[in-house]
Amino acid sequence: MRGLMQEQPLVISSLIEHAERSHPEREIVSRSPEGLVRTSYGAVGERARRMAAALQRMGIDRGERVATLAWNDHRHMELYYAVSGMGAVLHTINPRLFAEQVEYIVNHAEDRVIFFAPGFASLLEKLADRLPTVRAFVAMCARQQMPAAALPNLLCYEDLLDVEPIAWPEVEENAAATLCYTSGTTGDPKGVLYSHRSTVLHAFAACGVDGLGVGSADTALLVVPMFHVNAWGMPYAGAMSGAKLVLPGPALDGASVYALLRDEKVTLALGVPTVWLMLFRHVDEQRLSPQRELVLQRCIIGGSAAPQAMIERFEQEFGCEAIQAWGMTELSPLGTVSRLRPEHAALPAEARRQIQLKQGRAVFGVRMKIVDDEGRELPRDGASAGLLKVKGPWVAGAYYGCGPATDADGWFDTGDVATIDAEGYMQITDRAKDVIKSGGEWISSIDLENAAMGHPAVAEAAVIGLHHPQWQERPLLVVVRKQGQALEREEMLAFLAWKVAKWWLPDDVAFVDSLPHTATGKLQKAALRRQFGHYRWPEA
Repeated sequence: MRGLMQEQPLVISSLIEHAERSHPEREIVSRSPEGLVRTSYGAVGERARRMAAALQRMGIDRGERVATLAWNDHRHMELYYAVSGMGAVLHTINPRLFAEQVEYIVNHAEDRVIFFAPGFASLLEKLADRLPTVRAFVAMCARQQMPAAALPNLLCYEDLLDVEPIAWPEVEENAAATLCYTSGTTGDPKGVLYSHRSTVLHAFAACGVDGLGVGSADTALLVVPMFHVNAWGMPYAGAMSGAKLVLPGPALDGASVYALLRDEKVTLALGVPTVWLMLFRHVDEQRLSPQRELVLQRCIIGGSAAPQAMIERFEQEFGCEAIQAWGMTELSPLGTVSRLRPEHAALPAEARRQIQLKQGRAVFGVRMKIVDDEGRELPRDGASAGLLKVKGPWVAGAYYGCGPATDADGWFDTGDVATIDAEGYMQITDRAKDVIKSGGEWISSIDLENAAMGHPAVAEAAVIGLHHPQWQERPLLVVVRKQGQALEREEMLAFLAWKVAKWWLPDDVAFVDSLPHTATGKLQKAALRRQFGHYRWPEA
């Protein structure tokens, strides 16, 4: 017997329709080529319907890919709804990638149109004749900001809006809506093709109190880029909930981020650790008092593990709750959120902190398990470490243009090594390819990095395993000192001696000016291993 409820499709256009009806005046603030722009959900919805009409006039059919090469601003937000709403597929491209990677991704996706921020005109000029499927290039600006670029069929975004808006067409909820590519650190980037249904369900999870808790009372600063897994779903969660959105454009330096936090009275901020480190550096250099100047309530930290020192600084100096969230491009990206449960309030401070350092509990919709090398599920005891596998309605089942992404039972292998405790808190101990095996025992590079970050002179730290003639592998600690700070090997090792097991202690410390990161801010361990490929241990 079937239920007798209405069957209404879960589609992306329904989110902006809801926003236009329920909170049309709620602000969306962004840095754009013409400066700080203040618009609203009502205006974004109306302009998105005009752009959808323009795309139809350009001959874009359902299912065809429309690319963006852009920062976080109101025009990018409009395209989130215009492209998917009219039945095409929005393909957000990371502009920090190498030109060759951009070329590969555009050609693999067979993009028909590329919308781009004016600053990327020179990049596209170099690539244009190697992008055979692209019919037009659209500069995301007004006519007076148009770049002097030698691009075929170069169009102006604002000119295209001079059409009557369409009514949103009916779209099947399982139709493709958006396309994001992985960073490609272990081969060519792979496309993850999200559906309308998966996107709307993910937005519900983000708005949930035990998810990201996005609500109408929030002013949310999206430091996480809109080209990175759809800004963690925030443009959709904002429309669903009515949260005010603040979009920083290309200015992600500490001074610019702090100014938006202060001036726009931001209550919720989302970003990766590298951005928050730049924010901390600005606060230190200017001797600012965040707790007096800001109203920040929650900071979501994702992309890589948050060091204990970062969590403590947000809480003590900014007066806000620091929340770890874990996910992947293949998870849309939300998988777990690390929030304390009511019973944890009675625990000592250090015990609560150890829970916060875990990646968190699975949000409803995501199932998790850890397995050994033979695929046998391991106990949830907080000690047994195994390969982390997930499944759910917003988890990838296959890669675009490639084979399945899951095993025969529908589980996706995340490539992470993790533990899960009896309360359901998951903690990643390493990437499977980064875990260090020394004398037959496992050492967590993430735990070592977090411990090192607790030293007041350390700006950033990474740990890699290198071959050792006796122990198979041993950890090398690579450190970036804070500006103007003195720190030597012996002091660093003495600090760690009180933090980790003796046999975990790195055999050496290397000091560098900077660490390599991916275009989305993740630490590139593979690049570090290449950098230290000829390293020799002191005793060797």
